[in-house]
Amino acid sequence: MVAQGRVRWKRFAFFFVPALAVASVLVGATAEGAIGASFVVSGDTFKVSADKLRGEGFAQYGSLVENKKGQKIPVAVSGIRHATLTNMCQTVLVKSPVGDVTIRITAGTGDVPVTADNMIVDAAQIEGDAVFKGIEAGRDASALDEVPGAQGAAGMFGQQAGSVSIDGFRQVSWSVNAATFKLPGLKLGVEPGRHECF
Repeated sequence: MVAQGRVRWKRFAFFFVPALAVASVLVGATAEGAIGASFVVSGDTFKVSADKLRGEGFAQYGSLVENKKGQKIPVAVSGIRHATLTNMCQTVLVKSPVGDVTIRITAGTGDVPVTADNMIVDAAQIEGDAVFKGIEAGRDASALDEVPGAQGAAGMFGQQAGSVSIDGFRQVSWSVNAATFKLPGLKLGVEPGRHECF
């Protein structure tokens, strides 16, 4: 039994360290610079939702990511040159010895939205009501030029647009890269059980 007012440090570290790792996907991306190189993905996807996503410059093509076991996972790579997200939520479901734990991040819930520059997402699923303007579907993935760093393999199908708007945005992702990611009103919480964005 632990005396009242004391912390179970091993249990705290078990939950807090993964929370910091997840937060680094967003908070650590606030440092400005070029889009990072591809990296080995974890064994878990994470969910992102927003009431509205608005993007200037959009590109999309198919690719593969690799996990630590060397498994190749097909993804839809989506790039946005400049994005804003209103009322953003991100969750990761962690399996633990004490059951499911949800790491939850929210931001952009007030008057100032979340913003991202040169954002590249390796997505497993995207949903919402979308409008694309100036779309080019069927362009060679290696010739996409709307988003810096968002080009696929030569001969592969690609598509791009001058702008994208998605209401009721829902996304399941393996990874996110961004040159800049700003999260006004950031809140991070670790909650027992399942409390995912959607």
